[in-house]
Amino acid sequence: MLANAQAVLFDFDGVILDTEWPIYETWLNLFRSEGQDLPIETYVQCIGSDFDTWSPEKHLEELTGKSYDWETINPARQIEIRAALENPIALPGVRELMQHLFEENIPTLVVSSSSHDWVDSWLEKLHLTEFVQSSVCKGDAPRIKPAPDLYLEAIRQVQLPADQCLVIEDSLNGTKAAIAAGCQTCVVPSRLTDCLDFSIADRVLGSLKELLPAARLIEG
Repeated sequence: MLANAQAVLFDFDGVILDTEWPIYETWLNLFRSEGQDLPIETYVQCIGSDFDTWSPEKHLEELTGKSYDWETINPARQIEIRAALENPIALPGVRELMQHLFEENIPTLVVSSSSHDWVDSWLEKLHLTEFVQSSVCKGDAPRIKPAPDLYLEAIRQVQLPADQCLVIEDSLNGTKAAIAAGCQTCVVPSRLTDCLDFSIADRVLGSLKELLPAARLIEG
């Protein structure tokens, strides 16, 4: 099913680095400080997209009937998130797979609904930039995931048919975007998204390490 993939498009958050869990923890702590809960099954709606899809800010205001100074709260949350990621480590299989793709001259791009400032800085800290041909992020296309625009831009850059591009995702929003763009899809659910149904994907893995013994599947 994945035998003709000639380029690999990695999502970032939750696929390359587990940024999503510390982000969720800051929201959970805030909700609990207000006497509210934030179940993963609720929060996961915004994973892979932004607050236009579902907003924890609006949700907390609806639950409490209060308004909040988000311009103060969110920068403080960012400090907590970066502190939790002070010593970042790429998720299992990421470095090995990227290095393999680089050695085989298979184009590797990172496609994310997050900003370039966020994605590119972490790729540099993880020492992965040498393996990545390009990053396609929020602002590089009219809409972010679950719209297909970011993946369509990545496809344009690699100059290959969409069905020859393999997307690696961890979110339902991202998977829907990749499918809408016409790409092959491989999902590695994160500890936040493993509650979701990914039956729409071509393949679901427990770890990217599972692709390494089957590297021939993505070499064409």
